[in-house]
Amino acid sequence: MELKKNPKADLEKSKGLFFEIGLAVALGLCLLAFEWKTYEIVNEGLGQLQAEILEEEIIPITQQQYTPPPPPPPQTVELEIVEDDEEVEDDVKIDTEADQKTTVQEVVQQAEEVVEEPEIFTIVEDMPEFPGGQEQLFKYLGQNIKFPAMAKDAGITGTVFVTFVVGSDGKIKDAKVLRGIGGGCDEEALRVIKSMPAWKPGKQRGKSVSVQYNLPVRFTLR
Repeated sequence: MELKKNPKADLEKSKGLFFEIGLAVALGLCLLAFEWKTYEIVNEGLGQLQAEILEEEIIPITQQQYTPPPPPPPQTVELEIVEDDEEVEDDVKIDTEADQKTTVQEVVQQAEEVVEEPEIFTIVEDMPEFPGGQEQLFKYLGQNIKFPAMAKDAGITGTVFVTFVVGSDGKIKDAKVLRGIGGGCDEEALRVIKSMPAWKPGKQRGKSVSVQYNLPVRFTLR
């Protein structure tokens, strides 16, 4: 009796597939063999790293010893025992401003020499006035002022502002120019003002006082 193979068990049909699988595996092993690398472990004896630990030097902190100052010597109080019958002089007052050569008369003279300067007012209840009033003042200036030749030749005109003090006695003092125009006009204005007669002094609370007064002096060519 002849045996027959099962068609499913027949491998002749899959022969080509197995051959291709074998070729693929062989090719893969060849590629793996070419790519395989080996490393040689080299030990040249580099030695072992030795770490040396240095101890940190500790510097002690120097501290200055504080020596307290010596205590002050104890104060001694001397007691003077006085008998009951002995008289004790009173305290003597000493003038610190006077020396051994200073006499009583000199001290009195120094006190008399200290004289307070009178206060100078700018505005008071009753202002100082020229004898006869403002009209007489302008008349006086017009009659006494002489136009300087230098200013006349140079054609200088204008107003010179002068300030002065009318004392408590009415006399003129401390006259000076506040703003001048030159050409000899400033000096002429001062000359005329200083030569003015005594004014009626200004009063504050019924008392004659010194008053600062400003006066414009005009120079014009006619």
